[in-house]
Amino acid sequence: MRTFDLAPLYRSTVGFDRLFSLLDQGSGADVPVPGYPPYNIEKTGETAYRISVAVAGFTEQDLSIEVKEQALTIRGEKVVAEGETKAEYLHQGIAARAFERRFQLADYVFVKGAALEHGLLHVDLVREIPEAMKPRHIAIANGGGARVIESKPAKKAA
Repeated sequence: MRTFDLAPLYRSTVGFDRLFSLLDQGSGADVPVPGYPPYNIEKTGETAYRISVAVAGFTEQDLSIEVKEQALTIRGEKVVAEGETKAEYLHQGIAARAFERRFQLADYVFVKGAALEHGLLHVDLVREIPEAMKPRHIAIANGGGARVIESKPAKKAA
């Protein structure tokens, strides 16, 4: 039994999945924590991820997505049009309250695009490692063909 809960970190980071998987394997199972709105984080490819947030009842104008300092923030706030009357509900089971979700992005993870489809907001992410950071393969030359550099004494300055 572990005495610490990594679940909030695991659910709000993208690109750190291998690190958190190793920590979870060593310490126990993930404990679900309720939250609004519900969301999924999928790995859709070798370097591609997708965050899907359930935003039923929200339009594109009600939602905003912002990335600042490796933190992805998704906000939703229903805008009531001027002159529109508020409905009287006998039962209101569909939540339309304002929300804010933050996800910490790993290094070199960028937002590729976003789409609102069937009540789900999909945010596509991609990890693009710069060429300078990628491993390089160095060819090993045969030792028999090595050149010898001559050593000559330096000329004295007059």
